[in-house]
Amino acid sequence: MAIGLNNLHPAKGSTHKKKRVGRGPGSGLGKTAGRGNKGQKSRSGYSSKQGFEGGQMPLQRRLPKRGFTNIFKKAWLEISLAKLEASFNGGDEITPEILHERGLIKKAKHDLVILGNGDITKALKISAHRFTKSAKEKIEKAGGSITEIKKEATAA
Repeated sequence: MAIGLNNLHPAKGSTHKKKRVGRGPGSGLGKTAGRGNKGQKSRSGYSSKQGFEGGQMPLQRRLPKRGFTNIFKKAWLEISLAKLEASFNGGDEITPEILHERGLIKKAKHDLVILGNGDITKALKISAHRFTKSAKEKIEKAGGSITEIKKEATAA
């Protein structure tokens, strides 16, 4: 058989005929077309709402609501010294934008905090919104420098 687009066909057994409902008793889905007898679901135009339980109190309303979500919660992007040590050379300047470009953090829109996990031997110039106490000590001990980024308050 010649190779070509006109000879393409699906693998054997991967396709089957479409179910034709309401086409007589021989099809197995005649008369009520698989919808059963009577009731709202058997009528044309019926569409169920998500979570609807036929008038019974829905599960999402039966369960107790507890707790509290603070909408003003501060989101921080955390990165450890061990990751910085592995990803950068001595003398490199590190900013949230550079970390985002290299794929170490997801977005540069949240504030960045440097954690003191791991050791650092390279002198790095790191700019971040916050540093832990141990991170500050380790960076300065390795001969690096830190710069805290201050967010300007927007006038409301």
